[in-house]
Amino acid sequence: MPKDKDPKPRRPRAETPRGFRDWFGAEVRARAAMLDRITGVYHRYGFDPLETSAVETVEALGKFLPDVDRPQGGVFAWDDPDEGWLALRYDLTAPLARVFAQHRNSLPTPYRRYQVGPVWRNEKPGPGRFRQFTQCDADTVGAGTVAADAEMAAMLADALEAAGIARGDYVVRINDRKVLNGALQAAGLFDPADPEAGAERRGIVMRAVDKLDRLGTDGVRALLGAGRRDESGDFTPGAGLSDEQAACILGLSEARRDSAAATCARLAEIVAGSPVGVEGVQELAAIAELLEAQGYGPDRVVIDPAVVRGLGYYTGPVCEAELTFEILDDKGRPRQFGSVAGGGRYDDLVRRFTGQAVPATGVSVGVDRLLAALAARGRAGAAEPGPVVVTVMDRDAMAEYQAMAAELRAAGVRAEVFLGGGNVGRQLKYADQRRSPVAVIAGEDERARGVVQLKDLALGARLAAEIEDHGAWKAQPAQVEAPRAGLVAAVREMLARTGG
Repeated sequence: MPKDKDPKPRRPRAETPRGFRDWFGAEVRARAAMLDRITGVYHRYGFDPLETSAVETVEALGKFLPDVDRPQGGVFAWDDPDEGWLALRYDLTAPLARVFAQHRNSLPTPYRRYQVGPVWRNEKPGPGRFRQFTQCDADTVGAGTVAADAEMAAMLADALEAAGIARGDYVVRINDRKVLNGALQAAGLFDPADPEAGAERRGIVMRAVDKLDRLGTDGVRALLGAGRRDESGDFTPGAGLSDEQAACILGLSEARRDSAAATCARLAEIVAGSPVGVEGVQELAAIAELLEAQGYGPDRVVIDPAVVRGLGYYTGPVCEAELTFEILDDKGRPRQFGSVAGGGRYDDLVRRFTGQAVPATGVSVGVDRLLAALAARGRAGAAEPGPVVVTVMDRDAMAEYQAMAAELRAAGVRAEVFLGGGNVGRQLKYADQRRSPVAVIAGEDERARGVVQLKDLALGARLAAEIEDHGAWKAQPAQVEAPRAGLVAAVREMLARTGG
């Protein structure tokens, strides 16, 4: 019997895993340019850069991962036979706590650092939700004063404007975890003597209040009570609060007034019976005073008790940067763009390593969301022109073409020699793909006469597909002849004319 043929080997599929994506030239440069502007603000505020390992021990990441109840949940982790459980970092804050605890004897205190880098989350991906994304953080470790929190809010406002978000298109909203705890205590949902008791129920309350903008007062009241049935018929169980308790919580979320002073006065009434709540109101009043003294008024920063996102993680003041302009959703309906950055005070993080309380506060910019916001406003920056392309008319003259490119680069002009195959039409199509402003042509005739041909590709792009040979090239417009010895000057002149 004939032997069965070997099965055809299966080739790997050329695709990214779900929840991951690739970034190409213009995207990478736009992101880098935006991050340069943001980190430039951090630098002017006196923060130093830090780079930490992408891999941390699971023990170091600990239970402080947002929205995760078990140490290894939500992270990409593996059991190393020598090191034990290791994981890709989930955020940039837990590594900072480890760095400060490890190097605290040599670091200045307060320690002011910023960091930009990828983080990984082992969560179910979805539209706009990736398993790898970039964070851009700035933190102060070792400063317990609310002046550090006020500085974070001011710096975040400056960073957004430096990135290209105009004043009036954003607002930095500030709240305080202690104020929320005061309202919860007034509603009988929080006991300072046993802060862990009832945490699950308080989580339901905070998630309900976080939906105030989307569901309105009636929808949130339903979630605070027995529950809410949405338009599709799905039912979401509520927190089971009484009408009086719900009124207390809603009173907090609706306490914002026309000025910071009026808002703080209203909050003081709500939390009057809670020492921790009163302390939180005093912190907010102090932050507002500090910001106002620096010129950060309500057009940029506001005290807003409706901010609850992240309060399960933070221990004091918290801020959230929200973009106020409208975009269209997938169904063409207008909606506000929403939050692009946030942060707050987390005084318990370093204690895990040292056993001593170390105050800390920081902010984190959602890099991808902010890039999307800039694109939506047409402020992501024009696509950068590509390099000048030196075409290859004669393979035997490759050294001369390389010398041309080297001269241009030495003069600060981005340039490359075409190293693929094909006629001049193929090469010009490539130059168009590269968004090249100028192509350099030097065939046998040009070299014999000591000249080059320069083509203005911005003007002649539509003709490139029709060119088949060198003679057709020379008959086309949008080109000039220049002395070979004057290549750099001629290219610069054409670039100045085309804006390349």
